[in-house]
Amino acid sequence: MKHTTVKRTRERISERRIRTIVLRVLAETKLCSIATVARGNRAHINTAFFAYSPNLELYFLSDPGSLHCRNLLANPSMAMTVFNSNQRWEAPGRGIQLFGVGRQARGHQGGVAEAIYATRFPAFAQWMKGTTPAERRQAAQLRSYALFRFMPRRVKILDEAEFGGAVFIVAAVRRHRISGGQARVELAWEATEWLVPGGSDHRVG
Repeated sequence: MKHTTVKRTRERISERRIRTIVLRVLAETKLCSIATVARGNRAHINTAFFAYSPNLELYFLSDPGSLHCRNLLANPSMAMTVFNSNQRWEAPGRGIQLFGVGRQARGHQGGVAEAIYATRFPAFAQWMKGTTPAERRQAAQLRSYALFRFMPRRVKILDEAEFGGAVFIVAAVRRHRISGGQARVELAWEATEWLVPGGSDHRVG
């Protein structure tokens, strides 16, 4: 019986190429899937709208009482997938998987999260101002929600038009502190994986 194996190449991918593709994927869609760890180490998944910063901090708005938010309170480990669902099966695919930790954005980070989220979703900012009765009702509901901050530590990229069919690029997300309390983010290549049907697992390149 034929099976699919993973070949790994030694060819490095530049940080600039990785960053360009990741930001392109994040820009072209506003919905994501979020995986969290439920009680008993059971998998849980949900969908949400998200916003992001140039430093690869991702934010989503949700009910703190929802299962995925309660999961994060107990265990901050989470993963996220982002891809355009309008892609055709026979066309080159593109999407990213992100792995890291998620927590509710509080204090200063809460203000940052709200500003970034409002920039991507102007209706959010408009409803929060509540200038009409309908908007005030929406604002009351939104205030019962909370913004959560996802900090990826690793990203896995599929961009078949850029790298070829069934090729995945794995990169570490490294955050370096600079002056003024700011952080510089580096997307450092770690591996290039190529899914090959019916072969043996070995290194190439």
